[in-house]
Amino acid sequence: MRQWIMNFLKREDGPTAVEYAVMLALIIVVCIAAITALGTNANKTFSSVSNTIGGTAS
Repeated sequence: MRQWIMNFLKREDGPTAVEYAVMLALIIVVCIAAITALGTNANKTFSSVSNTIGGTAS
């Protein structure tokens, strides 16, 4: 068992998988932040256009 743990710690594929998982997590965080920002800006734009159209129609 001890030899298996030492081999696992020495292998290079373990850290590589962790690095990929960290990169994937960071990409997901950036995507969520960008989508949230775009959604907020789009909501403001549509609200502004709606208020402008509603104000001129009266």
